[in-house]
Amino acid sequence: MKLNYPIKSIFSACIAYAAIGIGYTTAVQAQTAKVIKVKTNQSIAKVQPNMWGVFFEDINFGADGGIYAELIKNRSFEFTKPLMGWTIQRKKQQEGEILVVNRKEVNTANPRYLQIKKQTDDFELINEGFKGIGVKKGLRYDFSLMYRQSAPGVKMVLMLKDANNKVIGQGTLTPNQTGSDWKKQSASFTATETDPKAKFSIMFQGRGNIDLDMISLFPGDTWKNRPQGLRADMVQLLADMKPGFIRFPGGCIVEGTDLANRYQWKKTIGPIEDRQLIINRWNTEFANRAAPDYFQSFGLGFFEYFQLAEDIGSDALPILNCGMACQFNSAEVASLDELDPYVQDALDLIEFANGDVTTKWGKVRADLGHPKPFNLKMMGVGNENWGPQYLERLAIFTKAIKAKYPDFKLINSSGTDPEGDRFNLLNTTLRSNNADFIDEHYYRSADWFLKNAGRYDNYPRNGSKVFVGEYAVHADNSIVGSNRNNWQSALASASLMTGLERNADVVQMASYAPLFANIDAWQWAPDMIWVDNLKSYGTPDYYVQKQFSTNKGTDVVAITLDEKNIIGQDGLYASAVTDQAKKELIIKIANNSNQSQQIDFDLEGKMKLKSKATNEEIANSNLTQVNSFENPEAVSPKKSTINLKGKKLNIALKPYSFNVIKIPFNQ
Repeated sequence: MKLNYPIKSIFSACIAYAAIGIGYTTAVQAQTAKVIKVKTNQSIAKVQPNMWGVFFEDINFGADGGIYAELIKNRSFEFTKPLMGWTIQRKKQQEGEILVVNRKEVNTANPRYLQIKKQTDDFELINEGFKGIGVKKGLRYDFSLMYRQSAPGVKMVLMLKDANNKVIGQGTLTPNQTGSDWKKQSASFTATETDPKAKFSIMFQGRGNIDLDMISLFPGDTWKNRPQGLRADMVQLLADMKPGFIRFPGGCIVEGTDLANRYQWKKTIGPIEDRQLIINRWNTEFANRAAPDYFQSFGLGFFEYFQLAEDIGSDALPILNCGMACQFNSAEVASLDELDPYVQDALDLIEFANGDVTTKWGKVRADLGHPKPFNLKMMGVGNENWGPQYLERLAIFTKAIKAKYPDFKLINSSGTDPEGDRFNLLNTTLRSNNADFIDEHYYRSADWFLKNAGRYDNYPRNGSKVFVGEYAVHADNSIVGSNRNNWQSALASASLMTGLERNADVVQMASYAPLFANIDAWQWAPDMIWVDNLKSYGTPDYYVQKQFSTNKGTDVVAITLDEKNIIGQDGLYASAVTDQAKKELIIKIANNSNQSQQIDFDLEGKMKLKSKATNEEIANSNLTQVNSFENPEAVSPKKSTINLKGKKLNIALKPYSFNVIKIPFNQ
């Protein structure tokens, strides 16, 4: 995730988009069909099973307030302002009745708690949630808290309330254990109405003294019904993509604004009350989108990331700090002679993921409920770091990790940009060092994407492979928020992706970025999936990514127009693969022109093709069209059947369309 990047302006009008640069045309296309040849029997590259993945970063309230289903904001009172998100409603002020107590010397991970000495009138403790609390009629809600008390006496009435203070769900909890140790207790109740912007209230009744911490509320419909788990609708959108990998936890939060704010995976595992909350580095990054209530509770921690990847059949791809904070912020670095703890964190993570239960960190994993190894194959060392200071730290990491795990793959950063002096230094040096993967990032205009569809055609076929770890088309700066995920941008992405697929022997992995954004709390756009407190939808970019990831095939085959790769001739971009397991020839072709184009596919080779093919077409004449909560599939695939005539297939490509044509075959 690059900061302060001067996004190149592109034309916002549809007519201008049609006219710009390579790949666009306003001339009327000749109606004579273009002949595109596909050599069906000749594999020119293998497609990696994990080629198309997803990139998760806790930006745009993607974790807390997003996929992590906790509904209570600041549940442990550890925000900079201890009662942020909470209000106290009572008839009369009673000094000392409610206090925030700090026990830092006793519990550094979770020092604060709420002390209540209730001797007077009933009062309410109200939580606003993350831009409100999404409540669904008929759904169970699970409340829990930690407490300690010397004697019973306080009763809690648990209420969900709508904007008019109408109670739309209610339960009770009476803490019944005593003693000096902290106890945990829970209660459940059912909502009677639906409301996207509700609030949660605890009414305290009775008399007594009680300490409270980790006040929590989760919906009952979490992913796989796991207690204190993830939002099922958001995970399902990911599962439907069948991504080959999940890159996590970022992104710039890996680096932190300074090293104290960096992501430390060991602090994100174990009991949630022992996970040390930190300020999210996107909290104040953008003055125009300030989010002073954005923190990381780490309820979604490294164990949950590995578990999520396993759930949806993806490889885990963690990125670790390399001893460098964000170079756009503090540019702080750990000195080389103090790098050992950072390197040890990387070695320990591999043991945590893969080690036998008799090893130190393998036992930790087993104690968390997963004795079976996660089979981690790769990790990233640093995120978007650059310069000689990165190279010298990377060398230390590489030597240590390869010495212990020689077959383990490492992702190396090429910085923030896909060209320029910084990129050239890193790319040249990393290739000379035989890096496993070089991570390229680009946030650019639609025009740049189209002009770079052939970027990897002349890359070295041997040696270091490319991981396109972050990319997205950025529309004109006059377009903001979810409107940036328009069809114009998605179509340009699809066009570039045909070039990535055609060069699958060079580009072995790729992931769009970022993944999630809360419609009421975003910092960065565009994003693949937008959510509110109750709903989520995939953007046109989501459907493009899904079309590639669910139709990746196993072998790249040649597809040409006039014996040349199809990288913009009359606005066309194309790639082709075969899937030897499913017995399909899969052609992906984008038409960036404003005219329909007749295409004759000449399918050369001995492959025995069946007579009927399917075409999954995404098309829209309005390049600014977006999906929305009201119309989530405005831009999405539509399936139709096409008849073949022997080894010939004729199709009319609509203006501004992306087509995935699947032709079954008998070997």
